[in-house]
Amino acid sequence: MKFESQLLKGVAPVVVLEILSRGQMYGYELSQAIEDRSGDILSLGKGTLYPLLYNLEAKKLVEAKWENTDSGRKRRYYSITSRGKGQLAEQKAQLKELHTGLNLIFSGALTPA
Repeated sequence: MKFESQLLKGVAPVVVLEILSRGQMYGYELSQAIEDRSGDILSLGKGTLYPLLYNLEAKKLVEAKWENTDSGRKRRYYSITSRGKGQLAEQKAQLKELHTGLNLIFSGALTPA
């Protein structure tokens, strides 16, 4: 099942930050890692991923640098910044609370008033 773009749009920044918290990656590699680690449930095309990366870079949550590959080709590698790590921690905490709330709603369990 692929998610609606508007639903994914809200979680895409935290997904990108989480993947980059494990090490630097270039765009295509990052896109593949998102698909692989989500069991092909989440997918960010380049029309979504690159504008998101540029936005995260403008907010100083990620940084990018050009590196030469063994083939002589240049690739732009992205890595999470310390500011990005702080933002990631906050967003993960919010997502955990959201998950708890959704589980309560979908399970039909009532919480005491």
